[in-house]
Amino acid sequence: MSTRFQKALTQLPPALATAIEPMLRDQFAGHLTAEQIKTLSDQSGLEGTELYLALLPIAATMSNAPISNFYVGAIAHGVSGDAYMGANMELVGEALFHSVHAEQSAISHAWLAGERKLVGITVNYSPCGHCRQFMTELNNNEGLTIRLPEQQPQPLTHYLPYAFGPKDLDIEDGLLDGNDHEMLLDNDDALVQRALREANASHAPYSHTPAAIVLETNKGQVFVGRYAENAAYNPSLPPMQMALNGMARMGISFSEIKRAILVESDKGQVSLVHSSADALGTVSKVELETYKANS
Repeated sequence: MSTRFQKALTQLPPALATAIEPMLRDQFAGHLTAEQIKTLSDQSGLEGTELYLALLPIAATMSNAPISNFYVGAIAHGVSGDAYMGANMELVGEALFHSVHAEQSAISHAWLAGERKLVGITVNYSPCGHCRQFMTELNNNEGLTIRLPEQQPQPLTHYLPYAFGPKDLDIEDGLLDGNDHEMLLDNDDALVQRALREANASHAPYSHTPAAIVLETNKGQVFVGRYAENAAYNPSLPPMQMALNGMARMGISFSEIKRAILVESDKGQVSLVHSSADALGTVSKVELETYKANS
């Protein structure tokens, strides 16, 4: 078991702590399969909202919040039955807009894992307005249930009535809908091609700038981030922050980054080169490699 979860285990009901401990390997990044969820429920006697709320200390352990020291954990629940943990992240000495919120972390975790629809979000603090707007971009936003401690589960519409979303801008596809932007890039580098695949799967209906980041560590581990735009623009989640958050969830130091690659559309209305390099430069001396894909 990874030692970083030892304190969190003491905050869980004993039966649940015993059940989940074998699952907390060094590479545990917060993904629990439907089968594992059933095992935890059977062995702990907890189910549904009660179980999810009890698991939040594990998710919050993945938080990297050196500025606020405010540790938030979230769990996204997929229609598949799988659960995806997320946690907030801040970059030391950098502007606050580089931060990733726990709900964004959990949702992007599910998206990168191939989940096509979310049915719920469990979080240890009430979602801020930024996150409520971010969740409105989901393809199942009207069917999304929010679970909070000491509150009855409520639909997202309870927390954000009369929401402004993609349909107000005549966008039919939501976040987690499958995308293929069919961009091409003549480059044989395997990591560049991985970044191209992720960029083709990104969600960028407003700027028309599909983009993705690939980070490789000294040990050969690969972390990716896709651009996730939002109808309200500012709550969009950039790919560099998504990739860095993936490292943080696994407890891997940013000093381990060996390569960083950005692939973006050559015909987009914006560019993520400068913002990505800015975020990367805060945590690493590695130079960002940038490529323009043919749209």
